[in-house]
Amino acid sequence: MAIEKTNHNKQGKLIVFSAPSGSGKTTIVRHLLGIDRLNLEFSISATSREKRGTEVDGKDYYFLSAKEFKSKIKNEEFLEWEEVYRDNFYGTLKTEVERIWATGKHVIFDIDVSGGLRIKRKFPEQTLAIFVKPPSIDELKIRLKKRSTESADKINMRVAKASAELATAPLFDVIIENDILENALEKAETLVDNFVNS
Repeated sequence: MAIEKTNHNKQGKLIVFSAPSGSGKTTIVRHLLGIDRLNLEFSISATSREKRGTEVDGKDYYFLSAKEFKSKIKNEEFLEWEEVYRDNFYGTLKTEVERIWATGKHVIFDIDVSGGLRIKRKFPEQTLAIFVKPPSIDELKIRLKKRSTESADKINMRVAKASAELATAPLFDVIIENDILENALEKAETLVDNFVNS
């Protein structure tokens, strides 16, 4: 079943969460996935980067070689994709969305800003695009430092990228400011609940 040709009534909805790194979008997405009545399943991205730590193919990512990834781009097998660094690709396979829709569930994405906006452009009616905003760039820097997973250079790079990403926030359907996590979770839950049941 090709995505473009399916009957829209049979398709589920697409819920996109995008944000600068450290904004808390992954925490929000995990929370929503735990709520059965929302009927959501997580879209696993494909990447050409190496596996890290305990990552599992088909669970954390679909790990492809750069050559495989480029071949799938050529065959138009991606809903959206991006070359983040040279030969370091990330994207959403059309088959992943089809797989989830076939189970009767809605698709939830935790993807970067440009990928999120591309999905919204392709499926304007079926997509709820939510931007998760940190209270401030300073707070974002504190959160990234607390993770202790990256070097100071990498943190500075993410902070610089965050400023550019924040400028795209008005292009999303909704902006959730993640200042107090409980409030952000509650707001996300209400938005998604209303959208999937509309």
